[in-house]
Amino acid sequence: MGGNITIKEVTTKSQLKIFVDLPNKMYRDDPNFVPAFFGDDMEDWDKTKNPAFEYCEARAFLAYRGDEVVGRIGAILSHAANEKWGTKRMRFSQVDFIDDRDVSKALFDTVENWAREKGMTEVQGPLGFCDLDREGMLVEGFDKRSMFITYYNYPYYIDHLTELGYVKDTDWIEHTIPIGDGSENDENYQRLKRISDVMLRRTGFHKVVTRKRSDIKPYVRQAFELINVAYAPLYGVVELNERQIEKYTNKFLPLVDPDFCCLIVDDNDKLMGFGVGAPSMAEAMKKCHGHLFPFGWMGVLRSLKKNDALDLLLIAVRPELQKTGVNGIIMEHLYSGCVKHGIDHAETGPQLELNTKVHSQWKMFNVDIQKRRRCFVKAL
Repeated sequence: MGGNITIKEVTTKSQLKIFVDLPNKMYRDDPNFVPAFFGDDMEDWDKTKNPAFEYCEARAFLAYRGDEVVGRIGAILSHAANEKWGTKRMRFSQVDFIDDRDVSKALFDTVENWAREKGMTEVQGPLGFCDLDREGMLVEGFDKRSMFITYYNYPYYIDHLTELGYVKDTDWIEHTIPIGDGSENDENYQRLKRISDVMLRRTGFHKVVTRKRSDIKPYVRQAFELINVAYAPLYGVVELNERQIEKYTNKFLPLVDPDFCCLIVDDNDKLMGFGVGAPSMAEAMKKCHGHLFPFGWMGVLRSLKKNDALDLLLIAVRPELQKTGVNGIIMEHLYSGCVKHGIDHAETGPQLELNTKVHSQWKMFNVDIQKRRRCFVKAL
């Protein structure tokens, strides 16, 4: 297409609204695009509301051709990640652009120039401020509907990044898990039930009885502390700080139904593992374009009560118990919840392709990879 491209840094709230809303405009007619929570994305770039700014610097940019917005990109410098992993990397995040090489080049040149100014030697992404943010560019599965916790992008993005010198650093893969009826003829469920029963007897652990969200709340802090331990070795992960734990508690707890939350504890009430899922909000989020107010929240509430799909949000088991079958207790609980609520499939969300511990638990379902996401890297 060509034409002069102007890059403007986002410095006002009105500019930030344009930045956050751009995917809604670009993908409005695409049935597989699912918006994120608009308010959450706004808060991500607010230094007073995002606790990650305690260890991150960040800037957001918009690309213009004349008065038209034709792209966006965020740049995040995570000092904590660089310190932990011994790297000098700048992250790019929340990137979208029209199919125009001039636009993508101008956006990435801006991030790369800032990276050089800060003494960085590489740019990687897409990644967020922390591991609980969206990450990974879609490279397979463009014909599958996204989750609200993942990005969606057009296939041409990959060609643009390749041309700009970006190469694969790691991939995440996603599976769709079929759910049966939980009967004696449901082999998958019966297998999970046997594993769960054996592990509960063998370990002496037990599941916390939760009938309402208030029963879950006392274990939330332990859950995030467990995430810090269990996820520590994974790609790019840094420990969540106290304010981040509070932030993500407030984000996820309202979505949690006890039927889709499994808490496994020992005799001292210490959390050994947990799993949390939520009925898919994809359709509701599409209808309200990610805006909960004034009326979007009603559709989200309806989706949490009646749905045919479950999003698996978080699963964590203490490192010494991984590969022991304890995760089978979690899966049996979530599977039972799906049967109870008439859900016929669950989606795993992105999981690192090299994380064989987590992928081994899906083998019993004979599933195929449904989507693949990639983190790219470029040496400067």
